[in-house]
Amino acid sequence: MSAETEPEPGAGTGTGTAGGRKTSGNGFARDTWIVLKRWLIKTVRNPFVMTSSLLNPIVFLVLFTEVFGGITEGTVSQSLGTEASYVTYLVPAIAIQTALIAATTSGIGQVDDIENGMFEKMLVSPMHRGAVFLGKSLSEIIRIVAQVSIILALGYVLLYLDTGTSPGEYVQTGFLGAVGIVLVAILFSIWFTAISNVVALITRDQESTIIAVNVLQFPLLFLSSAFVPIEALPEWVQTIAALNPITYGVDAARALMFGQDVMTVLDVSAFGGMWNTLVPALAVLGALDLVLGAVAVHFLNSASSSDVQ
Repeated sequence: MSAETEPEPGAGTGTGTAGGRKTSGNGFARDTWIVLKRWLIKTVRNPFVMTSSLLNPIVFLVLFTEVFGGITEGTVSQSLGTEASYVTYLVPAIAIQTALIAATTSGIGQVDDIENGMFEKMLVSPMHRGAVFLGKSLSEIIRIVAQVSIILALGYVLLYLDTGTSPGEYVQTGFLGAVGIVLVAILFSIWFTAISNVVALITRDQESTIIAVNVLQFPLLFLSSAFVPIEALPEWVQTIAALNPITYGVDAARALMFGQDVMTVLDVSAFGGMWNTLVPALAVLGALDLVLGAVAVHFLNSASSSDVQ
């Protein structure tokens, strides 16, 4: 809508203008809730998306523990300095992978909105652009909470079948530690949710978005501390892993799983115990979330209905 045809502020619409852009009379929180509710309804109506995105991590968890568990437990125990099952070593990585996949599908959903015209309607509505991104991200967070909880439960089942371990010995930091792993997965997901939505806004094509995010996702996953200790990797991989956000997400979740300092890419000793891993890892992830979240909101603000194909 051009400046000449746009209604005057408050002229029977309940909206005004801010910097040439309409602002919602609902308020930021109300706009966020509207977007969140819409995406939750969309997920409930299409449960295939949630189940299919969970299938990949489950396959990784089961196959990796069965195929590589026997040959990696010695390396894992040596790295941690204590006897450890590969199941408990792998579960934090699979939790982060689950969050990564959920973040990936966020951009794909954005492309679907672009292709069916819903995104154009959002752009010409008086809705806050930050609320559009936040509401969508919150819907992904709810999915992540459910899916990571399933992964943690499945991990214990596999561990119990293998060793008969009691629940109290599964997550060394107890129930709060398990909740912490879920929260780490949420914090981790935000930066990649922002990337996948930016890619969606740039490509505006579902196939291109899927290819682009997968090109990022899988190399980053394997060039990290996810599946084997960093020190067991080639030096060039260790260098990449030290710069890889997935390493910090996995190490933070793994520190909560084992209740000890597990980070090897940074030498931090100021906080003691597992906090030597948690504090720098969460700081890195938080900084990425703020920077890339701001970039995603900027792209939404820069979008106009005439750009949408």
